[in-house]
Amino acid sequence: MSNHSHLVLFIDEAIAKSWSNEEVLQRWHQLFKGTLLTQQYCRGEPIAEYLQPTLNDTIECYRSRLMDISWFMRLLNESIARKANQEYNCSGRFWEGRFKSQALLDEAALAACMAYVDLNPVRAGIAQTPETSAYTSVKARVIKAQEGKQPTNLLPFVGNPRGDMPKGLPFELIDYLQLIELTGRCMREDKAGYIAQSQHELLQRLKINPDNWLILTKGFRKLFHGAVGRSEALTDYYQHHELKRRQNLKCCEKLLA
Repeated sequence: MSNHSHLVLFIDEAIAKSWSNEEVLQRWHQLFKGTLLTQQYCRGEPIAEYLQPTLNDTIECYRSRLMDISWFMRLLNESIARKANQEYNCSGRFWEGRFKSQALLDEAALAACMAYVDLNPVRAGIAQTPETSAYTSVKARVIKAQEGKQPTNLLPFVGNPRGDMPKGLPFELIDYLQLIELTGRCMREDKAGYIAQSQHELLQRLKINPDNWLILTKGFRKLFHGAVGRSEALTDYYQHHELKRRQNLKCCEKLLA
């Protein structure tokens, strides 16, 4: 958008935790110099035994940062600010405020958030249809879908959940694209009841009321402040993080149903 961006990210902790020490340091050294100790290790030089615990702690710290959204945003914001400052011959931050993030705990929350992001230009009135919305993943997906493919730089749709499901989005691509198209039309006042009449298959599987779906896709960011998901997912999330108060519980129970 003209003054903000949205990203829906997937953090693959299993992959990050499987990296060898060498892989962690190779990735980190692409971003930062590291320490004399990590540089020495990557050159294949022997490490004194008493320094090994320090090296191990450093590697685990780097591993944690490499799968941390806050560190990702820190680097992204800094690089954008540097380029903008150089272009305009000024100094300071580029973004007005700090980024905000929300944990998407289940399929319903994921689908609603993705649709909210993909329909941002339509909702703002700067695009007529999802497939003509600049800088959106849905436009890239539509272009590739016309070739019978999926974009290689986006997480693919791999179908409905099943035991042997590969890594990817737990929906059918065609279902999602059709739902986005219908939702975009509903944002026009003369098409307000279109989805409710259709009872789209994806909404039925996710057990989301069509009227609630329109509310979600129009105001996801304003409706929720914190993790988003159904009651069971929220309970597990807050117990895992040892938090007593479950934010968004009433709103999630009302709209993700």
